[in-house]
Amino acid sequence: MLVRIACVLGLLLILLPLPASAAPDPAFTQFIASLWPEAKAQGVSRATFDRETADLEPDYKLPDLILPGRPATGAPSQAEFVQVPADYINEASIARLAAEGQKLMAKYRASLEAIEKRFGVPAPIVLAIWGRETDYGRYTLPYDGVRVLATQAYVGRRKDQYRNEFVLALKLINDGEVTRKDLRVSWAGATGLTQFLPSEFYEHAVDFDGDGRKDIWHSVPDALASAAAQLVNKGWQKGLRWAYEVTPPANVDCTSGVPEVTKPLDEWRREGFVPVRGQRLSAAEQAQEASLLQPEGIYGPSFLATKNYFVIKEYNFSDLYVLFVGHLADRMVSPLPFARPWSAAKQLRTQDVEAMQRGLTRVGLYADKIDGKAGMLTRSALGAYQKRTGLKVDCWPSEAVLHSIEQAR
Repeated sequence: MLVRIACVLGLLLILLPLPASAAPDPAFTQFIASLWPEAKAQGVSRATFDRETADLEPDYKLPDLILPGRPATGAPSQAEFVQVPADYINEASIARLAAEGQKLMAKYRASLEAIEKRFGVPAPIVLAIWGRETDYGRYTLPYDGVRVLATQAYVGRRKDQYRNEFVLALKLINDGEVTRKDLRVSWAGATGLTQFLPSEFYEHAVDFDGDGRKDIWHSVPDALASAAAQLVNKGWQKGLRWAYEVTPPANVDCTSGVPEVTKPLDEWRREGFVPVRGQRLSAAEQAQEASLLQPEGIYGPSFLATKNYFVIKEYNFSDLYVLFVGHLADRMVSPLPFARPWSAAKQLRTQDVEAMQRGLTRVGLYADKIDGKAGMLTRSALGAYQKRTGLKVDCWPSEAVLHSIEQAR
């Protein structure tokens, strides 16, 4: 009886009219077809190319696209750039991830010790990257990798970069590194437990568990070792902390908080930047070069960031991301939060920060990207504007300073 009912239902489904599908985008189809020579040059077979691009359609709901006739979407959904530090570096999240990280450190102790011995990257750092990127593998990446990378290559803000990433995604599948089903990505195209773009896979991925595959999707040792390899390849220095929290002098010049201004830690100390909680630095540490980092201007915690800070920033270009990873790594070893709490500062909208950057560019104080992200260079330029105009120098992008900049046109 059940078989008979199933057959009847199947027949009804066949007879019912199919829902109308979206019309193919001929320009997109032509664009994808034009990439065949590049895919072929990377060793992708014609069969793989045709199979993986058949019926492929762009996903115009993704952020960071430039679509004719539509408002630019930008990338405001990235928490690193729209949340104030207290929200992004949330104490409850840090405490939870640190506790889980300690358990994982014990579970994968042998692999982590071997990773640190080979690459010189401490276990807490690679675990913190894993925790931040995919919640230790619990977060399921939501998008089909081929479709996302194809869309970003077609109408994204960084077309040239994603053109190569799309081709390399096809190569990943062609080479048997991953199946299309497992090639799940973020909206920006990163994949795996520790979030690699396809190009990063080919540059840094490691087979650490010895099974003959560089499996950053399922093998924790492979994913963590690959993250360590990427840090090393970008300049990680063994035995060097990522940053030191300090108490700045009362007359601190926040405009000096840029990567280009570096001094030995001992020189910063002599200028009044005191490590918190009486932390004592070794002679080797005191000789290390560092830059001043004040994520909330003169408000909230201050840090002296070492070269390894900027290496982690190469993994994700956000000060808050690096602070999250570095602090989470520290919390796996010590339960202490930052000595100085974050302030309750309000974060400006992305378009307001862009307007501020354009204004600072117009008056000759800013020469970097107009991207709506209030990073170190933007905060320093803002402080320079405050100095020039007699405003309070706090290097924090507020509505009052934005209004002043717009009124100065």
